[in-house]
Amino acid sequence: MAFDLLEAGNIERVALHHGERSFTRGELGVASRRAASFLHELGVRRGDTIAVWLPDGAVWMQLFFGAAQLGALMVPVSTRFRQQEALHVVKTANARVLFVPERFLDFDYAGAAREIEAACEALQQVVEVARFDSLEWNAYEPYPRWEGRDTDLLCTFMTSGTTGQPKLAAHTAGGIARHARNVGRYNDMRADDVMLCALPLYGVLGFVQAIAALAAGAACVLLPVFKADAAAAAIERHRVTHFFGSDAMLDMVLNAGDYSLASWRRGAFPEYAGLGRSVIAKAWDAWGVRLTALYGMSECFAMTAMRDPQGDAEQRGLPGGMPISSDIAFRIADPASDAPLPDRQQGELQLRGYNVMAGYLNNPVASAAAFTADGWFRTGDLAYADGASFRYVGRIRDSLRLRGYLVDPAEIEMFLAQHPGVEAAQVVGVHVEGEGDVAVAFIRESKTPASEEALLAWCKQGIAGFKVPRRIVSVPAFPQKDGPNGVKVLRNELREMASQSLGLAQTTSA
Repeated sequence: MAFDLLEAGNIERVALHHGERSFTRGELGVASRRAASFLHELGVRRGDTIAVWLPDGAVWMQLFFGAAQLGALMVPVSTRFRQQEALHVVKTANARVLFVPERFLDFDYAGAAREIEAACEALQQVVEVARFDSLEWNAYEPYPRWEGRDTDLLCTFMTSGTTGQPKLAAHTAGGIARHARNVGRYNDMRADDVMLCALPLYGVLGFVQAIAALAAGAACVLLPVFKADAAAAAIERHRVTHFFGSDAMLDMVLNAGDYSLASWRRGAFPEYAGLGRSVIAKAWDAWGVRLTALYGMSECFAMTAMRDPQGDAEQRGLPGGMPISSDIAFRIADPASDAPLPDRQQGELQLRGYNVMAGYLNNPVASAAAFTADGWFRTGDLAYADGASFRYVGRIRDSLRLRGYLVDPAEIEMFLAQHPGVEAAQVVGVHVEGEGDVAVAFIRESKTPASEEALLAWCKQGIAGFKVPRRIVSVPAFPQKDGPNGVKVLRNELREMASQSLGLAQTTSA
């Protein structure tokens, strides 16, 4: 049995901190077996599906390990979702049981769940959980047998849904356990370490860091609602050693109140807000932490690839990295033919290994389309190989065609961010009739701002003329929203703003 993650380390060690409550590995293990008994009483058997619409907490983990013991599939549902969004997930999953909190924030999850139950023929039971920050079902005897297998589907993660309804990327128990151990080893997680879990467990980055910590024998500090001051206070209080999140999230914590982050040893981020260089510098200057970029997605796990923390600041901030395990392979291929491309030539990043999903749950058409004829997963990401590493360039669909040249917006963003007057930059394309794509840049100014004219002149001296933005617009903040893996910039809203800056009534997104 490979899925024995709670067996790592002394059972008396703390597994979870949640507010004022703490639970040992032994307590979580026994409670998870009790959850398996409760699920079994509800009729859940190997191969069945449960949906968990709960905030992060001990019960979430209890149900996850309970499902693993029975060989059942757990489908997490974002607590940010409302009724129709949750209905799509529960219906797609063919869930047999749905777990919801009696109350959380200002939304009636239980009431929404009853409406979902009426609309889903497969859904047989809604379970309302009174205390998601505690351990439930204490009256049940621990389930006596381990019935799950490594090949069983165990957990799903939502895709972004940018090309239609979100899909559920399904991963096996064996793949999850293997990746958890590999992530722990790569990030030097030890039994005395503490992981700050400030991202939700229903997102792939939040999930992977928590499970990796448990696999390494470390403790998790759960924060069901992210607030920068609360996260910084938790780092200080629990002497957190590991903390991963988006660049914007790390930036907020680094700029929080007067808290000591001196215990923080390892961290990494996916760059969504153009703050990579900034957070790398702040973390090193203030606390001696060598932050790095990371790469991952719902279909192939977070932290599939990472940069070497011993590299210099510029190298550590490059998107992409080296696969964290020799059992994960990548290639760069022509998006049209899937023919492999040589080093330094841009193409689609394709992956193969234990980390790749088994498929999109109950969606065989999308699953088949996601893989090449010879079994490689199509990421849809533009990248190029650099020896044993790869450099992530951007989403293929986000590339701009400027005066006939294919340009990655990140290239212009990175150049702008080098100017002392720019803290962060985002570049989008607007289609102008008779001209094609036009680049518009949005910047957050530094403490020494520069005018648009000065920045445009600087661009004209430093990059090819066809890459120079038509406009460089200063904004106090980029439009953004909290996603399952951190704060993401809303590029569609930026495109609308770009259209307005050019005086255009209607545009086609590029």
